Amino acid sequence: MAIFTHVVVGSNDLAKSIKFYDAALGALGVKNLGPMGESGVLYGSDHPEFLVTRPANGKPACFANGGTIGFAASTRAAVHKFHEAGLANGGTDEGQPGPRAFAPTAYAAYLRDPDGNKLCTYCFAPE
Repeated sequence: MAIFTHVVVGSNDLAKSIKFYDAALGALGVKNLGPMGESGVLYGSDHPEFLVTRPANGKPACFANGGTIGFAASTRAAVHKFHEAGLANGGTDEGQPGPRAFAPTAYAAYLRDPDGNKLCTYCFAPE
């Protein structure tokens, strides 16, 4: 059983966020499941697991200092596609695709979305 029902990040510009997440998460096989009314968009494989929304309190969205959201990648090629698609759609680099020393098969890439949220994708499959 998963320990999360969903993860939410705030956005100050939903159009920019949708463009970024459609590309970056699409590279991992995660689908845009449609709008959440006029305040957000839902992502997942068959049910909403990741949401991008305007903050409910009406204040500007901001990113967490020290926070990172990690997405699973089935292959190292998917790690590269996530990173490339994110950069091409308004994201910024936070760590080029490549091996990570903490586990023998860890292979990852890091991005920041258009609002500054830090994201990564990891593949633990052997080469």
